[in-house]
Amino acid sequence: MSISIHQASVPVFIQGLKGLKGVLAKAAALVEAKAWDPDALLKARLYPDMFPLIRQVQIATDFAKGGAARLAAVDVPAWDDVETSFADLIARVERAIAYLEGLDPAAFEGGHERDIQLVRRGETYTFKGLDYLQGQAMPNFFFHITTAYAILRHNGVEVGKRDFLGTA
Repeated sequence: MSISIHQASVPVFIQGLKGLKGVLAKAAALVEAKAWDPDALLKARLYPDMFPLIRQVQIATDFAKGGAARLAAVDVPAWDDVETSFADLIARVERAIAYLEGLDPAAFEGGHERDIQLVRRGETYTFKGLDYLQGQAMPNFFFHITTAYAILRHNGVEVGKRDFLGTA
């Protein structure tokens, strides 16, 4: 039995995003219950040279929507990074989920062999679709949702593995 590149990507991105949405909701509830300044968590980072929570969420959603769009050979939607609150971040995650759910699985046919080009720091890199998914899109997606989770956990939000995994 084989699975399609759509099955190997979109449901995984959606599950990760649902987990991210859940931990953001728990963080928002904690901030409200404790009357904390939300920026204490929204701008928190694990180390001074790492991005804060807000940027981790933005990048995670960018890798989910961008990864799927490239594999489906459709234009990558460009979203402004304007989020400043938990409600904004949750809305962005919901928007990413809706985008992924709206992609036509048929558009992914041949995506595992499709050439994917990325430009980073002025250099162009070309990957086959499966290599891109496994070596770029998924690892980066999971890095950023894991970092967002870790920032929240480190700052007292009571989340565990089930929260991270989201709903299957």
